[in-house]
Amino acid sequence: MGVIIVQHHIDGLGNISQWRAIVAGGLAGISAALVTYPLEVVETRLIAQNRQEPTYRGLLHSLSIIYRNEGLHALYRGFSLTVLGAVPFSFGCYAVYVNLDKLWQERHVRFTSLQNFINGCLAAGVAQTLSFPFETVKKKMQAQSMFLPHCGGVDVHFSGMMDCFRQVIKNKGVMALWSGLTANMVKVMFVLCSDVIVPYFGLLFSCFEMCKQVCLYRNGYIISPLSYKLKPGVDQSLGPHELQEFKRYLRNRKLHSAQRTSIGNRW
Repeated sequence: MGVIIVQHHIDGLGNISQWRAIVAGGLAGISAALVTYPLEVVETRLIAQNRQEPTYRGLLHSLSIIYRNEGLHALYRGFSLTVLGAVPFSFGCYAVYVNLDKLWQERHVRFTSLQNFINGCLAAGVAQTLSFPFETVKKKMQAQSMFLPHCGGVDVHFSGMMDCFRQVIKNKGVMALWSGLTANMVKVMFVLCSDVIVPYFGLLFSCFEMCKQVCLYRNGYIISPLSYKLKPGVDQSLGPHELQEFKRYLRNRKLHSAQRTSIGNRW
């Protein structure tokens, strides 16, 4: 699905603009979430249920029971919070990462893979902090059910998303929206499920930077895929955007030259 969406936003030359890439990535993420969200609801119900009096027995049994008793909408309860929470998460993640990236690129600072990893961890930590209230409310909405004992074990009762925010703040205080944040971030294992894990994003951004270095090396801008040192003859003052514009200029120049040659051969 993600590949189809990205291909739809690519132009005739195989390029995709920054905003089109953001839109394509967002649509691909929403499409993936639509498919996997019922599994997340089932996961939450299985974790929250009383093991002494279990209502659900495994994945398929949980899906069938929830669908039969509560309808299809119950499998997507709280889905809007996934989309809403992605906004502060993405903003915080990339804003922090880009600014740290600029900080490390000062002339007196040597950029290393360890710094990439640190950037990713800090960015994911800030992003997780900004978006965690949405995650807290989403889990409560997933777990609550009038068909379960004690309404699914949820500590507050509510009628919708906004009411859930109000009831949590009213009964538990504002900081209750961040309950479990520390445990969620301090995980030493890699990704075992779809939850956000800080070390995972450290590795993600490290891989991103490594891939970027390989691309710059293959296109003749840097002397090695292991560093950002530019090749002799490449303007040292060029930033990433200027390099992109210069590359686009050369590509268009070659295209116009080829077109003139084709027209000349035709006559």
